[in-house]
Amino acid sequence: MLIQRGGLKVVAGLGISGVSAVNYLHQQGYQVAVTDSRQTPPGIEQIPAEIRQSFGVLDQELLLQAEEIILSPGLAPQLPEIQAAIAQGIPVVSDIQLLRRATDVPIIAITGSNAKSTVTTLVGEMAKNAGKKVAVGGNLGRPALDLLQDDPELIVLELSSFQLETTTHLGAAVAVVLNMSEDHLDRHGDMVGYHAAKHRIFQGCHQFVFNRDDGLTRPLVADNIPCISFGLNAPDLKQYGVLRDSQGKMFLAKGTTRLLDSSEMYMQGSHNVANALACLALGESVGLPLEVMLDTIKHFKGLEHRCQYVDEKQGVRYYNDSKGTNVGATLAAINGLGQALAPHQAKVVTILGGQGKGQDFKPLSNALSQYARHVILIGEDANKIASALASDIEVSFATTLKAAVKEAQSHAEQGDAVLLSPACASFDMFKSYNDRGEQFVQCVQQL
Repeated sequence: MLIQRGGLKVVAGLGISGVSAVNYLHQQGYQVAVTDSRQTPPGIEQIPAEIRQSFGVLDQELLLQAEEIILSPGLAPQLPEIQAAIAQGIPVVSDIQLLRRATDVPIIAITGSNAKSTVTTLVGEMAKNAGKKVAVGGNLGRPALDLLQDDPELIVLELSSFQLETTTHLGAAVAVVLNMSEDHLDRHGDMVGYHAAKHRIFQGCHQFVFNRDDGLTRPLVADNIPCISFGLNAPDLKQYGVLRDSQGKMFLAKGTTRLLDSSEMYMQGSHNVANALACLALGESVGLPLEVMLDTIKHFKGLEHRCQYVDEKQGVRYYNDSKGTNVGATLAAINGLGQALAPHQAKVVTILGGQGKGQDFKPLSNALSQYARHVILIGEDANKIASALASDIEVSFATTLKAAVKEAQSHAEQGDAVLLSPACASFDMFKSYNDRGEQFVQCVQQL
C-alpha cells in the first residue's frame, strides 16, 4: 500500500462509490470520516456506525482535518469547501485512485461520451470467455473498490469524466476514449475542460486505442507508447476497421483480412460495429485470443433497453431500445439498424411515442423515409409525432404496447427488424423506460 495509515481519510459524498470507499478504507484500518451535504444521503445504512459522520452540509472543518479527501464523482472539485482544502495542500483523489494504489492488476480503462457501457460489458465478456478471472465495474455496475473482493487477474473499468478529473497516473494496461461530443459542460466549463478530464485516462498508460473517425480521441502521449486504432473505414495493416463487398455488406476487418460479417452480429448498426472494433483493439492489447473475441461479439445481445436484441420471430428480429427517450437516441438507432438492413433489401418497422418533452420530431422524418417500412405510434404525443413526419411514411396508431407489437408483426417482412425506440419518456403509460422495455420483451415472447 502506498497510503500511510494514521492520518484521517475523509470521504466527501456518499452514494454508491462513497459507500464503497468508506467501507474499503475502514476495512484497511484507516481513520475514516464521511460528510455529505444531504441530511440523509443514499447508502447511509451501509456504513459502520463507528465511522465519524457529518451530514446536512459539506463539513468544512472536517475536510480541513483530512490527510486526504476521497471525492465522490457527483461532487465537483470546484466546490468552495473542496477548493479550501486544496488551498491548504490537502490531496483530493477519487476511488479510482485508491484502486490503483491497492493493486497492480492490469486495468483496461474505457471512457467516451457514448457507448462506454456497451464496450465495457463486451470486453468483460470477451475476457471471461477467454478464461480470465475478470472484474468489471467503475461507473458501470459495481464500484471500483468492490472489484478487489474478486481477487481478479484483470480489471475492466468504465470511467466518467467526473471520476477522471480527480484521478492521476492511472497506469492502465490499455486506455481508450471511444468518442467525444458535448456533454457535462455545466461541470467542465467548455469542450476544452471536458476533453482534458477525459484524457486523464491516458496518464501512465502502457498502450492506447483511439477512434480514427474522431480526432479528439487521440491522446498527446510519447511516440513510443504502442497504439491501435479503429474506425468505420478500410484499415491500415494491424489496425481495425470495415471492409465492404460489392453489395455494400460490412465486414469487421484487421488490415486486409475480413474477420466477421456484421450481419452475423445480434448488435446491429454501424455504431455497434464501431463498438465491436474498439473491443477487438482493447482485447488484443491485453492478449485475448481473436477467435474468442469474435465468437463473443457474435453472441453478445447488447445491454438491456439499448438496442437490445430480443428474439427472432418468422424471420423478423425484434429490438428493445426503450432507453431511447429522446430524438437523438432514436435517430441513431433507426440509422444504425436501417444501414445494416439496407444491403439485404430489408427495412425497420418502428414503434414510437410517449411523452415528448416538447421535442421537435421532424429530424426523425428523413431517416424513417429512408429506412422504415411502417411506423406505429403510441402514447400521449402520438399525434404530434405523426404531424412531424413526411407524408410518404406509412403510419398507424395503437392504444397499447401489445397492440403495437401485433401491428408491427403484421407489417414486417422476412429479414426486417421491429424496433421499439420511442424517442419519448415513458410515464404516460409505464412506470419507467425499464418497465416499457420489459413489457415489450414480454409482448414479443407472446407472439
